[in-house]
Amino acid sequence: MDPMKIAACQMVSDPDLATNLATARRLLESAAAQGARLAALPEYFCLMGQQDSDKLAIAETPGHGPIQALLAQAARELGLWIIGGTLPMKAETPDRVRNTTLVYSPAGEVAARYDKIHLFAYDNGRESYDEARVLEAGSQPASFAADGVRTGLSVCYDLRFPELYRSYNPCELLAVPAAFTYTTGEKHWELLLRARAVENQCYVIAPAQGGKHANGRRTWGHSMIVDPWGEVLAVLPEGEGVVCAEMDPARLAQVRQQLPALAHRRF
Repeated sequence: MDPMKIAACQMVSDPDLATNLATARRLLESAAAQGARLAALPEYFCLMGQQDSDKLAIAETPGHGPIQALLAQAARELGLWIIGGTLPMKAETPDRVRNTTLVYSPAGEVAARYDKIHLFAYDNGRESYDEARVLEAGSQPASFAADGVRTGLSVCYDLRFPELYRSYNPCELLAVPAAFTYTTGEKHWELLLRARAVENQCYVIAPAQGGKHANGRRTWGHSMIVDPWGEVLAVLPEGEGVVCAEMDPARLAQVRQQLPALAHRRF
């Protein structure tokens, strides 16, 4: 594994697909200009609709559609590994979609697909969410190797289920594109990201939605990159932008050597 600069792109997506795709392209260009070799977009980067069912209208099939075309072209033209946030992919169940992460190589080819496994539901009497109304859950973990960096994929609510991340060991990087609510993110986002980094002795890249959206929803933001010791290397609290940090193989080896917790596992 060689040193690699990685970039987390933060967005405040709205109900207009074309606008969101243009913003994503601009942020990926910024990441490449800063020397990133791998860039990651947030969950729902392509659309934060007025209602959950708006995802159905833009759902794509594998290899077809403007969202996938944008990601493939950007990866190829910018020479980036791109973790494409999530996009709605048509499901077998009628009136349902998969919340799908597609990874593109610098050749513009699909290197991995991950369908979000854990579907978020929350109701505190003021806010109510139930992703299962529109989403069909995935069932399989997925990982890929970017220039020798083994990366495990996950999405947002998956962050609360550490067994998923354990299944990826050994790996060097964990990806968590998200659209955390402001309410839950304020209390749990950084806590959970740093915990996943520490317990798996991996880098974590977490691109997020961050701000007030046209549909009235507010997302927590705080896109960040965390090192294997749980140190936050870069963070963007709110608003559109890019944060970068370098993955250092020497740092990874140091952490695993001085505290060989992964070798001490019994379960």
